[in-house]
Amino acid sequence: MSYRKKHSQAASAAKAGISERSARRIDNGQRTASSPKREWRTRQDPLEPIWESVVVPILKTDETITPFAIYDYLCEYHQSDFSTRSRRTLERRIKQWRHLNGAGLNVMFLQSHEYGVLAIADFTVVESPVTIKGEVLKHSLFHLRLPASGWTYVQVTYGGESFAAFSDGVQNAFKTAGGVTKQLRTDSLSAAYKNRSEQDDFTDRFSQLQRDYGFEATRNNRGVAHENGAIEKPNGHLKLQLDQALKIRGSFDFDCRAAYQAFVSEIVERRNRRVRDAFLIEQRQLHALPLYMSVNYSEDYVTVSRTSTICVKRVTYTVPSRLVGSRLLVHIYDAKLELFMSGHHVLTLERVFARKGCRARSVDYRHVIDALVKKPRAFRHSQLRDELLPNDHYRTIWQLAERQLSADAACYYIVSLLKLAKDSDCEQALAAFVLERSTDSELPSIKACNDRFFRQKQSSVPMLSVVQHPLQIYSSLLTGGLNG
Repeated sequence: MSYRKKHSQAASAAKAGISERSARRIDNGQRTASSPKREWRTRQDPLEPIWESVVVPILKTDETITPFAIYDYLCEYHQSDFSTRSRRTLERRIKQWRHLNGAGLNVMFLQSHEYGVLAIADFTVVESPVTIKGEVLKHSLFHLRLPASGWTYVQVTYGGESFAAFSDGVQNAFKTAGGVTKQLRTDSLSAAYKNRSEQDDFTDRFSQLQRDYGFEATRNNRGVAHENGAIEKPNGHLKLQLDQALKIRGSFDFDCRAAYQAFVSEIVERRNRRVRDAFLIEQRQLHALPLYMSVNYSEDYVTVSRTSTICVKRVTYTVPSRLVGSRLLVHIYDAKLELFMSGHHVLTLERVFARKGCRARSVDYRHVIDALVKKPRAFRHSQLRDELLPNDHYRTIWQLAERQLSADAACYYIVSLLKLAKDSDCEQALAAFVLERSTDSELPSIKACNDRFFRQKQSSVPMLSVVQHPLQIYSSLLTGGLNG
C-alpha cells in the first residue's frame, strides 16, 4: 500500500512481489483473513502406546541415557507398539521432555579478565602424524595464554609434562611477552604440585620458580578441566589450525626438531598478529622480568663407561672416546642434555625418550669411529652395529659389502667410509656416491672415495725470516786468544 501512493497498481504489485490480481483485490478492500492456528493432530501419535508407560520411566531413571539407547531398546522389546521409522520423532520428544522436566544442566559463566593479571598454562598432546626424517615424532605442546588479550606462546615438548618442560616453557613465554603476569594458573600438574592434600603443596622447584619470577600460583579443582576453559578450548583451536597448516604444506615431515618448532612458531605468530593491539595494552601492565632465568633442568652425575657411553633416564648415549673414564655432570633439559666436566662444558646431546618400561639408544658414529678404525672387525658383532650406521643408505651399503666382500674386508670397507664421512663432513654425499657407483658385483674402492671426498687439513706454517750473521762478529767472543 505504501508503493501504491506513488506508483501504478502494476508497478506497486511488482515492487511488493505480488500478482496484479492480488493488487486489485487489495485495492477493492477484499483481504483474505489469516487462517487460525491448527490445534489438532493430522495423524495419530506414533509414540502414544509406549511414551508414558515405557519411555518416561526410563528418562526418570537416569539423566545420562541417550535417545539412541532408548530407540534401540524400543526396537528390540516393543516392536509391536513402536515403528523404527519414528526415531526422529522420539529424539525430538525426549529433548522436549528433558527441557520441561529434566534436571538442571551445566552453565558456563563468561569471565572478565584484567590486563596483566592472569596467564594460563597447559600441555596438550598433538595427534597429527608429524615425522622427523621419516621417524614419528611423539610430542606435546606447552601452551601459555594471556586470556585478557588472547596472546599465545607455544613450545614443542618431547618428554611429557615434566618440570623441565614446564619451567622452560613458562620462562620462555614470559621472556617473549616481555614481562610477568600477577598470576599463573594451571591444572594440577605433578611437575608443580605434590597433589597429596587440598592445600597448595608446591614442589620445591616450582616454589623456587615462583619466587624468582614473583607470580602467584593458582590451579583449578582436581579433575575439572573445564574450569580452565580459557586454555582448554584454545588448545583445540590451535591443534586444528596446526593440522590444517600441515595439510596445506603438503607434508608432515621435517628435517629436524628445530624446523618443526619454527613452523609451529610461525602458526602462533599469525594468531598473535590478530590481537596485537590488545597485547600492546596488556604488555604495559606486566611486571619486569628477573635478571637471570630460574632453573629449568634437573641434574645427574654419570661416569663414561669403557664403551664410551653414558646412561641417562634409561637411554644410552655415546660420547667422544676421549671422555672414557671421566665423571660428568649432566643438565637434563626437555629437548637436550648439557654435559660438563670440572665446570667446563664438553658436549650437547639431543635428548631421546624411552618408551615406558623399555630402554633406548642414541648412537653417533663420530664419537667412536677413531677407535673403531684401529679394530674394524669389532664392527661386525658390536651391540651398537645397527645404530652406528647413520641412515638407510649406509645400511644398504653394509648389506652390499657383506654380499660382495669377505668378513674382514666388509668391516674394513664400511668403517673406512664412516671415517671418511666424519673427517670430510660428507656423510650424505659420500653415501649417494657409493650407491650410484655400486653394482651387484662391485663397490667403488676406498681409494676412489678418498680421491673424491678426502679433504686434507690445511696446517698453517709460519713464515720465518732468517738473517745470516757475518762470521767476523764471532771474533768478539774470543777475548783470550786461541784458547779463550
